[in-house]
Amino acid sequence: MYSLQAEASFDAAHFLANHPGQCRNLHGHRWKVRAEVQAAQLNTNGPERGMLLDFAGLKQCLKELAAQFDHKFIYEEGSLQPATVTALQAEGFALAPVPFRPTAEELARWFYQALQQQGVQPAKVWVYETPKNCAAYFETEDNATNAQL
Repeated sequence: MYSLQAEASFDAAHFLANHPGQCRNLHGHRWKVRAEVQAAQLNTNGPERGMLLDFAGLKQCLKELAAQFDHKFIYEEGSLQPATVTALQAEGFALAPVPFRPTAEELARWFYQALQQQGVQPAKVWVYETPKNCAAYFETEDNATNAQL
């Protein structure tokens, strides 16, 4: 089995509505996303001969996806009062509303599925909130049929 990994990072704020701990408060992270691609065989023809895939393509996909959150406030749709969203927009803040709770786990799933939509078949995606804390997402037969963006 062959495997390769690529990373991208972004800076963003988030909060977890109704969380009993400190994460209920607005705070930021230097997020890192790492994606792994696996295959039993390497390409045998063309410019990617002898490769699983070109690192540049995977890195570019990750970079473009991470850019959607870079220097933004990621928040779950409906978790803020409409007046708060309006006030933040009026102040010129960059907002990234998402239809899920913005945890590392949910972001890992989002990146996994977004890579799939770009034609990359990841084996696993990790999202680091800090250098020592990360969550991962990968699909099994059970969750592949139930997973939604």
